[in-house]
Amino acid sequence: MAQKNTDNRTTFMTGEGSKNDQSGETSYLERFFTDQLKDIYYAENKILDGLKEMIEATTTDELKDAFKEHLGQTEKHVKRLEKVFGLVGMRPEGKKCDAIEGLLKEAKSIISETEDGTMTRDAALIFAAQKVEHYEIATYGGLVQFAITIGLHEAADILDRTLREEENTDRMLTEIAENDINLGAEHEGVEYSWDKQNQTAEMDDES
Repeated sequence: MAQKNTDNRTTFMTGEGSKNDQSGETSYLERFFTDQLKDIYYAENKILDGLKEMIEATTTDELKDAFKEHLGQTEKHVKRLEKVFGLVGMRPEGKKCDAIEGLLKEAKSIISETEDGTMTRDAALIFAAQKVEHYEIATYGGLVQFAITIGLHEAADILDRTLREEENTDRMLTEIAENDINLGAEHEGVEYSWDKQNQTAEMDDES
């Protein structure tokens, strides 16, 4: 559960200095919180589409199942965000997130650039998925603390549940990569450029 701020007085920071919630103006902190809420709402909906593509592209059943499990979690994350929007009296609305667009574009490029049915593809997809996870962890971690600061304790608890699930997913992906997939990718018969350079150097030394 997110730690609650027991101080009922909420101070908001603006570009002109401090304003409290009785100033009659929407504080910068409130605007920033709701903007980030829209950002992650957009991101989570995009991630739903991205996960479906990644599920279709994976090689191993273990990674496919992990992505399917996180797809179900992400659907819940979207619903939780909609509840948080309700708590602040707003209609759920997304705001384009350039960061997630770039990360998902990278995942698409991995699929197009790797061979179907290879462990190399799975290793690269885990890498891409964890970059997405780290973005989400950073965003939800910030939102939890902002919600506490502005007195939205119920919202903080909701967001904290999602944060913990994102962290668990990140750890699970690391375990999958370290247990099998990275080793499998290593043994797919690829000769690396630095190996060739070392071989050439050894031949030069012998001559």
